[in-house]
Amino acid sequence: TYPRPTILFIFFFKQLDRIIIHQQVELLEAILGTESSSKYEIKNHLGQRVYFAVEENDCFDRNLCSPIRSFTIRIADNVGQEVIRVIRPLRCNSCWFPCFLQKLEVQSPPGTIAGYVVQNWDPFLPKFTIQNQSKEDVLKIIGPYVTCGCFEDVDFEVKALNEMTTIGKISKYWSGFVNNVFTNTANFGIQVPVDLDVRIKAVMIGACFLIDLMFFENSLDGL
Repeated sequence: TYPRPTILFIFFFKQLDRIIIHQQVELLEAILGTESSSKYEIKNHLGQRVYFAVEENDCFDRNLCSPIRSFTIRIADNVGQEVIRVIRPLRCNSCWFPCFLQKLEVQSPPGTIAGYVVQNWDPFLPKFTIQNQSKEDVLKIIGPYVTCGCFEDVDFEVKALNEMTTIGKISKYWSGFVNNVFTNTANFGIQVPVDLDVRIKAVMIGACFLIDLMFFENSLDGL
């Protein structure tokens, strides 16, 4: 029997085909230029907050290893019950190290594997594979050649394994000049089929966090 927070999570995600992720503004980070722990609000298509997420790591990781830093992101409901845990080890972020590229584990509920996000080697495009709890490939995510959008959204397409059929996308929304110049704050949207397995939807949230830190961590992204 699942605990109540997990039952509510399953009910919520079963009927969801769009997820909005809003990174909260860190004023101290904007003023001093230091990297603080990321905090996110996870909202439904109406803009209502249903979950919040907090990154856990130390100051050394955030300021010296960013954007390849290790982290644990805990996602909790509005009463503080953790429903998803995202774990990212310290790994490389370069096509010159194809055997040690990014890999991220998603647990839902915490302690139970929901799936993985695995970076694929490609000389030109950002590519990832979404895997289920048995490490079987389920979906692909393919980004654009240029991830630094100029006054426009940046879309990472969610595709079938044959990479021919697009079934959704992860979008980094243009947040405006002030946000993109002075902070790392980001707004993302995840669009997936409503009948997609709820565990894979949870993994897609983990993929969104990974994409944020890999491609949009620098304060001048989006110019």
